[in-house]
Amino acid sequence: MSCSVAVSSSPVFSPSSSLFCTKPSILSSSPDSHTLSLSHLKPSSSGTASCCSSPSNSTSSPSSPFRLRLSKPPVISSTSPNGAVLKRKRPARLDIPVSSLTFGVPATPSAVARDVVEAEGDGFSVYCKRGRREYMEDRYSAADNLRGESKMAFFGVFDGHGGAKAADFAAKNLEKNVLDEVISSDQEDIEEAVKRGYLNTDSDFLKEDLTGGSCCVTALIRNGNLVVSNAGDCRAVISRSGVAEALTSDHRPSREDEKERIETLGGYVDLCRGVWRIQGSLAVSRGIGDRHMKQWVTAEPETKVLRIEPEHDLLILASDGLWDKVSNQEAVDIARSFFAGNNKPQPLLACKKLVDLSVSRGSMDDTSVMVIKLEQYI
Repeated sequence: MSCSVAVSSSPVFSPSSSLFCTKPSILSSSPDSHTLSLSHLKPSSSGTASCCSSPSNSTSSPSSPFRLRLSKPPVISSTSPNGAVLKRKRPARLDIPVSSLTFGVPATPSAVARDVVEAEGDGFSVYCKRGRREYMEDRYSAADNLRGESKMAFFGVFDGHGGAKAADFAAKNLEKNVLDEVISSDQEDIEEAVKRGYLNTDSDFLKEDLTGGSCCVTALIRNGNLVVSNAGDCRAVISRSGVAEALTSDHRPSREDEKERIETLGGYVDLCRGVWRIQGSLAVSRGIGDRHMKQWVTAEPETKVLRIEPEHDLLILASDGLWDKVSNQEAVDIARSFFAGNNKPQPLLACKKLVDLSVSRGSMDDTSVMVIKLEQYI
């Protein structure tokens, strides 16, 4: 579509007007270039503005003083030495690598490419499986015959968040720190000794200037006593002749006493997408690490001590990846089915069964389960 404006008496349309002077450096008649030509035609005598709606009329109407013509885009070619015309080839496609859009703390070297971890020892079995995260953030520790005592053992499950560094640190250091305090206190106040061991581990971790945090559940067995402690939402459940009993209580901001403690310290707890969180961020209220939340997140554990009796057959330590989908009693029933009536107990299969059950019910979290046979520590 082209438009024309006709003014009969205007000197602008004079053939001698410099407005229509064309210079070779600007306008070229070469067929290989875009051309812009202005042609002076006889002005209309009507003295009115009109718009031509037909494309065919735009190039031949004598009433149009302006004419704009754009030639077709040039075809670029090259000539070979023998005279043949060669068309320019399309450039090769560029393969640009796309980096993955991931957020969070980089994996520690020991955590990379570990989708499943399993182990068995004298009296225990453990199975850990990675969830939706890029790498495994759960850790565990297990050791017996400690400090020369045949029936002293230490077990732990550690659920990291914001990376695996805190869980890794706790798995390597909490046992020593707790034992140092327990043995030096000579069992005068074992709960206070375990507390100091946890707090010392937390303090050492913060000195390392490392990031992230970890929930913990541990079991210290000494002189026939079972000392179970937790900080966070990892849980310990014991089987008393097949009846499940939770030995720990999850530390979450939804707990009334935890909420009150946090608010007394100047923090706040709110509901975010169906989950209660501290400062709208962390969904647990105790644990090792969490430097940026240390004002409200304490590493102080809750501890329970009981005497191991013959009816205490199994102890289950697990991360919340299990307990969010499997009840305490259900976990005990499944675990005992791999022991009771079997000539050859299969505790590792019991751990796998529990993890797989949690995954089948929709758990996308890292899940770690440890089963400990208590009869040998009586």
